[in-house]
Amino acid sequence: MASTTTPSISLQSNSSRTSFLSSPGPKCPKPFQITGLKLPFLSHSIKFTHVKSSVTDKYNEVVVDEEMDRIRRLQNGSDVRGVALEGEKGRTVDLTPSAVEAIAESFGEWVIRSLENERGRPVEDVKVSLGKDPRVSGPSLSVAVFAGLARAGCLVFDMGLATTPACFMSTLLPPFAYDASIMMTASHLPYTRNGLKFFTKKGGLTSPVVEEICGEAARKFANRLTKVSTVPRNPPTRVDFMSAYAKHLRDIIKERVNHPLHYETPIKGFQIIVNAGNGSGGFFTWDVLDKLGADTFGSLHLNPDGMFPNHIPNPGDKTAMALTRAAVLENNADLGVVFDTDVDRSGVVDNKGNPINGDKLIALMSAIVLKEHPGTTIVTDARTSMPLTKFITDRGGNHCLYRVGYRNVIDKGVHLNEDGIETHLMMETSGHGALKENYFLDDGAYLVVKIIIQMVRMKLEGSDEGIGSLIKDLEEPLESIELRMNIISEPRYAKAKGSEAIEEFRKYIEGGRLQGWELDSCGDCWVSEGCLVDSDESPAAIDARMYRAKVTDEERGQYGWIHLRQSIHNPNIAVNVQSMVPGGCRSITKSLRDKFLLASGMDKVLDISQIEKYAESS
Repeated sequence: MASTTTPSISLQSNSSRTSFLSSPGPKCPKPFQITGLKLPFLSHSIKFTHVKSSVTDKYNEVVVDEEMDRIRRLQNGSDVRGVALEGEKGRTVDLTPSAVEAIAESFGEWVIRSLENERGRPVEDVKVSLGKDPRVSGPSLSVAVFAGLARAGCLVFDMGLATTPACFMSTLLPPFAYDASIMMTASHLPYTRNGLKFFTKKGGLTSPVVEEICGEAARKFANRLTKVSTVPRNPPTRVDFMSAYAKHLRDIIKERVNHPLHYETPIKGFQIIVNAGNGSGGFFTWDVLDKLGADTFGSLHLNPDGMFPNHIPNPGDKTAMALTRAAVLENNADLGVVFDTDVDRSGVVDNKGNPINGDKLIALMSAIVLKEHPGTTIVTDARTSMPLTKFITDRGGNHCLYRVGYRNVIDKGVHLNEDGIETHLMMETSGHGALKENYFLDDGAYLVVKIIIQMVRMKLEGSDEGIGSLIKDLEEPLESIELRMNIISEPRYAKAKGSEAIEEFRKYIEGGRLQGWELDSCGDCWVSEGCLVDSDESPAAIDARMYRAKVTDEERGQYGWIHLRQSIHNPNIAVNVQSMVPGGCRSITKSLRDKFLLASGMDKVLDISQIEKYAESS
């Protein structure tokens, strides 16, 4: 007879309040007060069957392997992300409490090992904080994090509703100064998703480290054939860190503006509209701007709501920008601000209603930083435009194009500084932006702080033009598109097949089989092979294959570029194309289809329907 063991996962709801402890603004609704919403993760179980039959043993090995692969696939570059709630067509719940508990325990153990290696002795009372965005799956998954960290031997501190940058700052600002921190968020993704971001005092973890942690968690997950409780043995200590973080931002604005008439209220007389998208960014309105004297009437969606009922909390979302633009114009405001869910990204709207995100936001931050640090290098991902490079170099800066992925861009800036190359700004087109002066932290609120300081300074100098005037000479590419090619494969083989396709693309270019195409580079600088692979003695690990090629002809010179990138989120390849001439994007896309995808047989590996449709469109 076969015996079956089914471990049950014991959970208790975390009923702690999810609004900021210090915030006088609207309160977040109580957790799990949404009617008709199924929460399947509360009863998740895994079945393992044990018999002496060799056939069944092999079956069980496959089941265990699949469970382990499922945990490993939760890695999303330097983060962990997954489906926490039912509701997405074709997607099953994989970010379960038991998976989260195993990952949190593995992270806690990794933190302890790292501190012991660093100090050369055993460590005690290792402190780890947890913050979360307002997603409805947050309370239950938080309990799993607390349990995992406690199992690892860590002391746990509950920050409640928080932002991703605040979690990192909780490892630095006294009197908190925790050894590590976790932020529970899935950024701008739907309410059904959730995830984890990890920090130590040195910053966010790299992709290889997160891969190591997820691998260890997978082994823990597969080996637990007995009941595992996700109820922490010792409850976490609740702390109000967000008040300290908000004060930190206020002090920066006061000190750097140094207003001659009203030092304590340097933004008095300015109206600033904040669109928090029902995420964690509402604190910036009542705990930063209001206390500094700003008029924030007309601000939007400040109340935390994990269902995100109004629009996707994303500065790149057209609805978010359109609503903010309308509010700025209606109220004749000086500035509009859009945050993503966990406030590590932001975008702005100037006083004339012009949206500033993507390349425009990078240009704006470059203009501000180059005023303070002439000649500095600015690192961006390789999807930025040719006009942006001209904008930076015209102001005396150096532009380093690097790998897509905000951690890649930030880490490149860190390494350049270590090599003696002054690099003060690192930004990705998604809105992630980090500054050397701010611990190389991608903090959407800090970027807005820099913009506000510059806005007030311009006013004190007698200018009424507004912040948008700093980028009035930035040109835009005439054409810009993004297409996707799904990888035709089982999920477990998709990454390898995608890598093969990208490397074949590189070989075709290097072999001269795509006339006028050349792997792009910055010239005489620190990276080669398309500005995507380090050429120094300690190259960074590659989390996903990607290359950018510049496209030229005899008549027009370089008129565009194409960038192929293996997605770390989904089993597909992203194709970005930009052109400075009419019809350039379509011409480049046709060449990609005819001279590479069809010629190499990659149309059997990749779904090229989007490429076909665009190439043949009129």
